[in-house]
Amino acid sequence: MSISEQKNSINKTSVIFALGLGLVVGLAVGSLLPGNTASTSDSASNEKKILHWVAPMDAAYKRDKPGKSPMGMDLVPVYASQGAENDDASVVRISPGVENNLGLRTAGVEHRALYQQIITVGNVSFSDDKITHIHSRTEGWIEKLYVNSIGSKVKKGAVLFELYSPEFVNAQEEFLSVLSANNSRLINSAKRRLLLLDFTPKQIKRLQRSRKVQRRVEVYAPHDGVVSELNVREGMFIKPSLKIMAVGDLSTIWVVAEVFERQAGWLKVGQKVKMQVRSFNNQSWLGEVQYVYPEFDKKSRTARVRISFDNAELLLKPNMVAELEIQAGNDDLRLLIPTEAVIRTANRQRVVKQLESGKYQSVWVKTGIESAGFVEILDGLEKQDMVVVSAQFLIDSESNIDAELMRMSSDDKPLTVWINAKIINVDIDKHRLNIQHKAIPAWDKIAMTMELAAGSTLMLQHFIEGEVYTIQLEQLADEIVVSAMKMSSQGGHDDH
Repeated sequence: MSISEQKNSINKTSVIFALGLGLVVGLAVGSLLPGNTASTSDSASNEKKILHWVAPMDAAYKRDKPGKSPMGMDLVPVYASQGAENDDASVVRISPGVENNLGLRTAGVEHRALYQQIITVGNVSFSDDKITHIHSRTEGWIEKLYVNSIGSKVKKGAVLFELYSPEFVNAQEEFLSVLSANNSRLINSAKRRLLLLDFTPKQIKRLQRSRKVQRRVEVYAPHDGVVSELNVREGMFIKPSLKIMAVGDLSTIWVVAEVFERQAGWLKVGQKVKMQVRSFNNQSWLGEVQYVYPEFDKKSRTARVRISFDNAELLLKPNMVAELEIQAGNDDLRLLIPTEAVIRTANRQRVVKQLESGKYQSVWVKTGIESAGFVEILDGLEKQDMVVVSAQFLIDSESNIDAELMRMSSDDKPLTVWINAKIINVDIDKHRLNIQHKAIPAWDKIAMTMELAAGSTLMLQHFIEGEVYTIQLEQLADEIVVSAMKMSSQGGHDDH
C-alpha cells in the first residue's frame, strides 16, 4: 500500500468515528433537554389517560366507558390532567375533627336480595272448593228436615232431609218389576235410572233386599262440615233449580286480604304467610299465598290475594278478622342503601356520596323498592360506593347541588320555557312524549324532534298525536321534562 492510500484510509476511519461519537453525544444531550421527544411522548400519554366518562350536563353521572347520558347526549372523557379541575365546588371537604363532632356515619352500598314483609288484614271465609250445594234431581216435597238452622254441624252420611217425589216412587216400582222378570239388561237400566235420581248404591241394595218401595227417600250429607246456607223448611215444594242448602268444610279455610298497589308487585303464589286472630292472641297459623287476583279494586285501588290455611281444630270461623304477615320478595340481587341515607325532593332523590376520606358530594340517584329499612338503587351508585347516613343534610346544603345545577346554565337562560310543539307520539305506559318543535332561542336550541319525560302531574290522555300544543319545558338536573300544557291545541297545523 502506498503512503497516499494509507492516508486516505486513515481519513475515512476518522470521519466514521467522529460521526458515531457525535451521534452518541447528541442522543445523550437530547435526553437531558426538557423538550425531548421521549419526554413529550410520555407527557402526552399522561395527559391523554382517561379516568372515566361523564355526562356533559351532570358531572356526577360517571361511567367507565363511552355511552349516552340520560338526556341522550354523548358522554365526554375526563383525563388524568383534569382530575384537579373536576374537584369542583360541589365537593365538600371535612376534617376528621368536624366529622366526629357532626356524628357523621357512612354505610357501604350492599349487593344482596331484599325481602318485603307486607302487613295487612283479611277476612276468614269458607274454602270455595270445599262447599257443596244440595239440590234435588226431581220435584217433590220436603216432609222431614233434620237441619233447622245455618251453622249446624253435620257429619258425612248424616240424613239432611227426607223427600217425597212421585218420580222416586215410580222409579222404585219399575226396578222391583224388572227384578221379578229376572232380565239383567232391564235390571241394569232401572238401576241406572235410580242412580241418576241420586239414589245411593246402599239405598238400591236395601230396596233390592226388602222388595218394598220407600215413599220418602233420605238425602245424606256428602262430607263433614257446617250448613252455610239453608233455603227450605219442612213441607216446602221444591224443584231441581232450588238450592236447598250448602254445606261447607272448615278443615281448610281461605283468607282474602287486600294489599296496597305499591306492594302488589311483591306478591307471588307460594309465599309464606303468618296469621293471627284476636280470639286466640297466643296462637298463630302458617299458610301460603294460593292466588293473586288479576284485577284491582276500583275504589280502594288495592290488589286482592287469597291465602289458604289448615284448620284441623276448627278454631277459625268464617268472617273472623285476621292479621297477616306476608313474607314477599325473591332472591334477585339488588344494590341497597339504608333508607335514611336518601334525601328526598319533590320529584327526585339524592344521596351524599363519600368520594374519599374527608371528601363528599351530593349525587342524584334513582330509587326502586323499599323494605326493612333499605331502599334499592337503580342508578347513580355502584357496589363499592359509600354513602352518608347521618348529618347528610348539613353536607348536602354545603354541596348545594341545586345551586351547582343553576351554575351549569348561563345567568340569562331560564329554567322553564313555553313553546308550541307538535305531538309525534304519546307513550302512556312510560309516561313520555315525542315532540317536534322549532328553535328555542332562550335555550340556544335548534329545531328538532326529541323524546322527553312528562311531569308526574301531566295527564297524557289529553294529548292527541299530530296536534300542536303549547307546552312548558323544564330543565332539571340531567334531563328536560314536559312539565305543563295549555289545554287548547293549535288545531293540528304545522306552524309550531
